[in-house]
Amino acid sequence: MGDNTVEATDQNFTDIVGSDTPTLVDFWAEWCGPCKMMNGPLDELAGENSGKLTVAKLNVDENQNTAMNFEVMSIPTMIIFKDGVEKKRLVGARSKAQLEGELAEFV
Repeated sequence: MGDNTVEATDQNFTDIVGSDTPTLVDFWAEWCGPCKMMNGPLDELAGENSGKLTVAKLNVDENQNTAMNFEVMSIPTMIIFKDGVEKKRLVGARSKAQLEGELAEFV
């Protein structure tokens, strides 16, 4: 977990994504190589967009209920929420520039 990201769990997930601030949730696992590649870019985006975007990371191995509820079939999967509603889903690793493009409409 980076300095600018928050940890999402089955217990706090609804509170984290329920904010009126857009929230990007990264569904990941420790053993997933592409997931690890996303750590740096996601932490940078979280820091650069502080107050405009929340970036949360949810470990699918430790929080299987939430991953199943959102039908996360492959990781990394990143879902953007606004007011608790899924607005966009990104599956697979992306560069920071690609993420910025995907998030432009939300920040």
